[in-house]
Amino acid sequence: MTSLDRRLPPGFLEEALRADARTGLTAEPKSLPPKWFYDAQGSALFDKITELPEYYPTRAEREILRAHAAGIAAQTGARTLIELGSGSSDKTRVLLDALRDAGTLRCYVPVDVSEPALAAAGKALSAEYPGLDVRAVVSDFEERLGFPADGPEDDGAPAPRLVAFLGSTIGNLEPRQRTAFLARVRDQMRPGDFFLLGTDLVKDPATLVAAYDDESGVTAAFNKNVLAVLNAELGADFDLDAFEHVAVWNADAEWIEMRLRSATAQTVRLPGIGLTVEFADGEEMRTEVSAKFRREGVAAELAAAGFAMRSWWTDSADQFGLSLSVPVRRAARSLR
Repeated sequence: MTSLDRRLPPGFLEEALRADARTGLTAEPKSLPPKWFYDAQGSALFDKITELPEYYPTRAEREILRAHAAGIAAQTGARTLIELGSGSSDKTRVLLDALRDAGTLRCYVPVDVSEPALAAAGKALSAEYPGLDVRAVVSDFEERLGFPADGPEDDGAPAPRLVAFLGSTIGNLEPRQRTAFLARVRDQMRPGDFFLLGTDLVKDPATLVAAYDDESGVTAAFNKNVLAVLNAELGADFDLDAFEHVAVWNADAEWIEMRLRSATAQTVRLPGIGLTVEFADGEEMRTEVSAKFRREGVAAELAAAGFAMRSWWTDSADQFGLSLSVPVRRAARSLR
């Protein structure tokens, strides 16, 4: 059984794109949020990125899941798997198989901003897992997390629940955004729930930069796709060939920055929002940060949001970390 719950109001994404484009392109320095990479072309390019030899995170996280999914299923006893930013739900099948084999799986809640991706994944999963209750939710996890509503077990998702946020997508959020996001997740958790978080780890800069600047140029095309989205949705006249892909390691912030560098002085018009933007020769616009983590930092951020880490796993090369946490009571502030 598959259902589709649309949590976003009509026109939400269109208005969000207009607002983000206006805010980012008039800022100093200019920036655009990475979520706008992912139209159909951008999603296809990212799928190619995950298969590149330089791009280790997907392989490393899948290695961890394959090694520990059965243990995660046994430890959580989860009847419902909620996945934030589910996409094609590809890696999730390792968890679904483990929960099914453990005899607990009843419900899967994929949450994603892309309705076509959810529809395709829901159809495939219903065929692969007969009897599984698939409740797809169209939502922007930064605004509306998309958890099933609380209520009787036949209305809400069956407990206990395992909430998964994989792929180190949390690294695309800056520290304040991460703090707010984790707090929102914690506020939706019930006693007995678990939170599974994927985090890419700090490592040598050469490996990190190569993962975001591959020799075949797929990541460069992916980066420039945000300009193609603005052209298609806002009538902009970005010349993609007039921008160069840049990936740099920011050692102070411990994150990779993806940027687009203007190859010449140029003027770009965005009639969809009535905006004209000047780019200087060599000017760089940030399109993504991808934070890298250390175990102690992950545990501290989770604790600040009201979680206690119960398990921590890495791949054989210690490139990626997967943590399993539970919600705990947050200490009340002392009064003076």
